[in-house]
Amino acid sequence: MDVRVIRYDHPDARKLDEEVQVEYAERYGEGDLTHMDAAHFDPPHGLYLIVYDTDGTPVASGGWRSQERSEEGYEDGDAEIKRMFVVRAARGRGLARRILAALEDSARKAGRVRMVLETGTEQPEAIALYTSSGYAPVTKFGIYRFEETSRCYAKLLTDATGSTDMPGAAGTTGTTDLTDGLTGAPVSP
Repeated sequence: MDVRVIRYDHPDARKLDEEVQVEYAERYGEGDLTHMDAAHFDPPHGLYLIVYDTDGTPVASGGWRSQERSEEGYEDGDAEIKRMFVVRAARGRGLARRILAALEDSARKAGRVRMVLETGTEQPEAIALYTSSGYAPVTKFGIYRFEETSRCYAKLLTDATGSTDMPGAAGTTGTTDLTDGLTGAPVSP
């Protein structure tokens, strides 16, 4: 497995986004209408990752983007997770957990305070992933905050003193080595 930092407008990112939109439509009757721009995920204000299988096939994705206090319910210092997705053939291999750890580490290093995400009742496996990873339900935010099926979760990225040196935070990415999707050079999250 190869985890690469990729721009959200890269052809492989678009391919995976099309696949996740189909899955959203199957589960909810329509795709995700959240406005997203490739620049939202550009470091240091975000990050977008793709996992490639050993044959070079993109099989999983996930990103975070900075958010600040807004009328949509975000708070200052939020890092919003978007487009966490694993293709059906690659599920059950721990890829989502691996991406999540790398995203948390990146957001923490970028000075973000809280990781937030919105999912829905028709994605029980996503809810199980996030709750087992320390995410707790929070007041709804984003464009789906008034939808009955929407569920929002958050996890603090700092301890009570504001330090990003949390117990267990070091090495949360395990053996995940990230590479630049264009050059193949190693990058820090």
